[in-house]
Amino acid sequence: MPHDERPHRLIDSLAFRFTAKAFRAFPKALTTSFPVRSTQQAFHKVLTCASDDDVFTWDDVVRISKPETLSDGPSDLRGYCEKIKICNRGLESQSEFLSFVVEDQIVGYIHKGFAENLRSSKDVFTFPTENSNSNGSSITLHSSLSTAEDRTRAVGDVIKSLGEEHIPGIRNELYPVTSSFGAPIFFSLERAAAPYFGIKAYGVQMNGYVEKDGKKFLWIGKRSQQKTTYPGMLDQLVAGGLPHGVACGDNVVKECEEEAGIPSSISSVAIPVGAVSYMDIDGYRYKRDVLFCYDLKLPESFTPKNQDGEVESFKLIPVTDVANIIRRTQFFKPNCSLVIIDFLFRHGYIRPECFGYLDLLQSLRSGDCS
Repeated sequence: MPHDERPHRLIDSLAFRFTAKAFRAFPKALTTSFPVRSTQQAFHKVLTCASDDDVFTWDDVVRISKPETLSDGPSDLRGYCEKIKICNRGLESQSEFLSFVVEDQIVGYIHKGFAENLRSSKDVFTFPTENSNSNGSSITLHSSLSTAEDRTRAVGDVIKSLGEEHIPGIRNELYPVTSSFGAPIFFSLERAAAPYFGIKAYGVQMNGYVEKDGKKFLWIGKRSQQKTTYPGMLDQLVAGGLPHGVACGDNVVKECEEEAGIPSSISSVAIPVGAVSYMDIDGYRYKRDVLFCYDLKLPESFTPKNQDGEVESFKLIPVTDVANIIRRTQFFKPNCSLVIIDFLFRHGYIRPECFGYLDLLQSLRSGDCS
């Protein structure tokens, strides 16, 4: 086999081997148990002949993004479908969770195993009696905790006592606990604890794009290797969780300044374009996330500059090449793929003529989008 054909064929054999269940449109889609980092390493070895390094570079990203690298066409939606499945794992394990109820409203779900860590906090949490029907039972807050302030303080104290051993990555940042977006807030919860209590979490993600010579380009960030989550992976130009008491538009402006050095005179015209959602169960963690999506057309002359140390670098990439990266690799932080796929739909890069179009479109809101 000629030397230049070997990487092409090896990459082609790896292209769609990701963990997921089949879509209706693709009932025979290939699946495997490769973790994200292992898949990255496989691509990196193929592309750079590295032997033991699983950190990919911008050169790797550019190489895999080119149309000629693989024989797949832009109308093949399988790679997009796989990325959505990666964000919606483990739903067959929902029976392992107890409802978390506040003021007769379900605000989250707590794994029965993790709930054992809360049993000793009898002045904070109330558990179902042992002889109750476990399928319909729930965990509630103690009746003495009648105000949002009292609940925030009491639950916060429990989280502090559990510490990093049980809830890694504590940030001292509060998320609102509510039954749906805009509904009354029952209390506020440490961000890192959100998936352990299965509360709905909201965030904003912004596509920053440029138009040059009739073509669209997306600014893509590469996360710092020092990040505790998804270090070194590709990311949206701007993204962030939605903290308690901050409006979506204000949060976009704030994150634009911190993550990309975009002044408010530019970021204030970012356009809200909808939302994507997903539900992902991983062990004790139950993520129920809704991401509000924004588009911002940037001047050709603008170059982003990270201000908070969370982004290693940025690169301006043709949208068609970004689409290839999404379809072919797991280089992106998983939920970023959903936001970019949504962008591809709205800007006409994914068309109704593509097989599986409606399945894919519907799956962008697989979670409870409320």
